[in-house]
Amino acid sequence: MRLYLLDYGAGNVQSLANSITKLGHSFEWISTAEDFDNATHLIFPGVGAFRSAIDNLAAKGLVEPLQQYIRSGRPYFGICIGMQILFESSSENPGSPGLAVVPESIGKFNDSDKTVPHIGWNSVQLLDCDDDPAGINPSACYYFVHSFMARYDASLPSAAWVHTTCQYGQEVFVASVKKDNVYATQFHPEKSGQAGLDLIHAWLSNSPTSESSRARIVRSVPPRPKDGLTKRIIACLDVRANDDGDLVVTKGDQYDVREKAAPPSTSDGALKASTGGAVRNLGKPVDLTAQYYAAGADEICLLNITSFRNSPLNDQPMLAVVRAAAREVFVPLTIGGGIKDTIDPDGTPRSALEVAGAYFRAGADKVSIGSEAVVVVEEMLNSTATAEESRPQNGIESIARAYGRQAVVVSIDPKRVYVDPATYDGPYKDELIHDTQTGKAWWYQCTIRGGREARPVSVVQLAKGVERLGAGEILVNSIDRDGSGLGFDCDLVNLVRQAVRIPVVASSGAGNTQHFVDVFNNTDVEAALAAGIFHRKEVEITAVKDALKQNGIASRVMV
Repeated sequence: MRLYLLDYGAGNVQSLANSITKLGHSFEWISTAEDFDNATHLIFPGVGAFRSAIDNLAAKGLVEPLQQYIRSGRPYFGICIGMQILFESSSENPGSPGLAVVPESIGKFNDSDKTVPHIGWNSVQLLDCDDDPAGINPSACYYFVHSFMARYDASLPSAAWVHTTCQYGQEVFVASVKKDNVYATQFHPEKSGQAGLDLIHAWLSNSPTSESSRARIVRSVPPRPKDGLTKRIIACLDVRANDDGDLVVTKGDQYDVREKAAPPSTSDGALKASTGGAVRNLGKPVDLTAQYYAAGADEICLLNITSFRNSPLNDQPMLAVVRAAAREVFVPLTIGGGIKDTIDPDGTPRSALEVAGAYFRAGADKVSIGSEAVVVVEEMLNSTATAEESRPQNGIESIARAYGRQAVVVSIDPKRVYVDPATYDGPYKDELIHDTQTGKAWWYQCTIRGGREARPVSVVQLAKGVERLGAGEILVNSIDRDGSGLGFDCDLVNLVRQAVRIPVVASSGAGNTQHFVDVFNNTDVEAALAAGIFHRKEVEITAVKDALKQNGIASRVMV
């Protein structure tokens, strides 16, 4: 076997490379048109815009060699955009023709009954009547992240290609295709845990060819009352350098992460006396990511909270952490901190897109943008420009256009501002939360620098603003609840959830398993995140999953 991977420039293909290496296989990269002649097996992974994939392939002279490879009968495996380009066209970019291997077009999800992008772990339905030598497990969930899809209709010619379907909201779409030597998935097996690794291994071991065609089953798949999308549990790790220069996982109130000394008379006084003033060390980042992956975390978020404030691309230790974590963790990785336009100490300008690209190439799947998003939205709200083109492009927009909006998470840090409900007639009166028990009322003001500086932007303004700019997901922190253990601020979460049509992640305040149950029962968020309670082992991820199951809330079960 001579396995080749085709990278059109999506940036996130390192995850697949890590998966193949983990499984004990070797591979080479397609770099020239002649490489297709040497390949016995080809995988085309990636996320991003349909036009970007086609245009980049065309610019490198790879479209016709790719078509010839597929026609040759040698095994082809497409992942996400690698599946979509097999179709004739996409409504994402109507002027860009696909490879027309599958006789149908790609359309966009209807967001009237659900958020878009479709992000998370969903179940698939196998259409074949026999077993699946390609390795898809109908009992497992797989990780999807996309805004466009191929709808499934048994009356369409493309139905003969469909191997599995998936349902999101009330739309049934193509989860994978399989015919002759062509195999492709809309989901990401390289980010689908052990089930995804099993699928990749099975394809490498039993790759179909044009001589191994099977009888196809074409049948109707009516929508079920509820889709199979599960609620995600995300483990977050705040990473910074300690005084010796080593990266550690820490936790504190915003950026106050140093241990406080205690009198020797207390039970832990000796320890506190020796560690007082030191950066709180809760573990090594790569070790903890591996532990959380093994425990069933659906995603992992690494936030670099201090060490690359001035020069993110020169922060080699953090890049090394991402590379090492991506080699061991086969669920999505989000990286945050310093993803912004910067200037190095030597005067070299660095764009947010350049910084994000470095972390995608290291193995990240998403980047998280925080304070910079507040600044951009504030400028947008104050701008007199009437056209989008008249504004300077910012990091959110540039990254979303290059890698797809699903690659951009905006992390927001609002806090309560109390007002007199009887007299307040300010600009945020429609956003007020009223507590009927205490008679208090408040709106949520956005902050930057970890809550240390308030800005004249409300949480609703910020959420709507970043959605407009191209963010694919919003992480809702709470300055008031951070580290409190009192539970998620469901009023805040609901306010954001009702303001946007993109996925929302609840964060800050979790203290026990019931808090996760409460946030999913009382809001419509797609995911919930926690940090300190996991690091200190006050709550185990397996216990959270058990509590969700006991309360009838669907979450991913490892198989």
